[in-house]
Amino acid sequence: MSSLKGKNIVLGVCGSIAAYKIASLIRLLVKEEAAVQVIMTPDATAFITPLTLSTLSKKPVLVDYYDEKTGEWNNHVHLGLQADLMLIAPASANTIAKMANGFCDNLLTATYLSAKCPIYLAPAMDLDMWKHPATQRNLSLLNSFGNIIIPPNSGELASGLVGEGRLAEPEEIVAFLEHSLTADKPLAGKSALVTAGPTYEAIDPVRFIGNHSSGKMGYAIAEELLRLGASVTLVSGPTHLQASTGINKIAVQSAQQMYDSCAQVFDRSDIIIMSAAVADYTPSNPATEKIKKKAEDFSIQLKKTTDILGTLGACKTAKQTLIGFALETNNELAHAQDKLVRKNADFIVLNSMQDKGAGFGTDTNKVTILSRQGDINTFELKSKEEVAKDICKIAITHQQAID
Repeated sequence: MSSLKGKNIVLGVCGSIAAYKIASLIRLLVKEEAAVQVIMTPDATAFITPLTLSTLSKKPVLVDYYDEKTGEWNNHVHLGLQADLMLIAPASANTIAKMANGFCDNLLTATYLSAKCPIYLAPAMDLDMWKHPATQRNLSLLNSFGNIIIPPNSGELASGLVGEGRLAEPEEIVAFLEHSLTADKPLAGKSALVTAGPTYEAIDPVRFIGNHSSGKMGYAIAEELLRLGASVTLVSGPTHLQASTGINKIAVQSAQQMYDSCAQVFDRSDIIIMSAAVADYTPSNPATEKIKKKAEDFSIQLKKTTDILGTLGACKTAKQTLIGFALETNNELAHAQDKLVRKNADFIVLNSMQDKGAGFGTDTNKVTILSRQGDINTFELKSKEEVAKDICKIAITHQQAID
């Protein structure tokens, strides 16, 4: 999965003959499922029309602080703060100078000064402009601010000169962004499988056997794995929660559906975290029509569901990290240790229903993590987002040890 998927990108286009390449760049970014908001400097509109870029980005192109026809204000602060990354391509010598010195005489430079996200610049200019000490000083200054420069190519320039200053090709820019976004992330290149939420086992078309799991813990884990650079598949039982765009979410209802979905991606998953509250039993013969209330007593014959953690654990390779969950009400540690061995897991995350603020439906959790090596780590009550970070740190350490 591309690291650009789901990213909100502000694309600044400056006045340069290289602006014609931006049509291809936008097509590539949209193909990677990024959302692209184009901001053009007034001079850029002389090289390529806003209509062209608007058609390709599927969003209105912004040029001025406000639309004179509608009076609508283009909020540069909102644009800067909502962006996951900002890319200025082509970045002209003029705009580079403005950015380096804090000038904001147009919407693009004002948005730059409001942005809190990573900033990428792909310069494009003639050879002498590129080599000029003022330009090199400005680029050095921008780099010291934390901006990232995408080096220009060397080749024939619009002036007829041959040398540095040619805008990097659209494919090179996209590849640069993807590498940059994943280079420092510990799980870049890794695939993760997470289960979350309850399963519903049908009694008839309107009734089911389920539990109170909200899915919050599993979703928090999936989000953290994504933040750490992993390609994440989330197999989720019924829940109202929404996953980030970058997560491949597979919605299921029953334990069998959850197992089938997990089995399809298990072999190519490096990290598997089974946090779903899967039903242990399911009705043997669910009714095809709603059961009417007639007899005083009513019984349902149940059969065991597929043991997802145990089945996957039996197939686990030495290069995979398998983490299961155990929610217990008594003899918690003994039950968790037994589950760790029986399921062939690398770690078990133990929840106790006796701990206030832990378990189903809460925004917090209190866990003890047991390892195959006999380590037992107990953590204090934390938000589920912080617990997810603790679990993922253990997964990272284990992956580094077995790589």
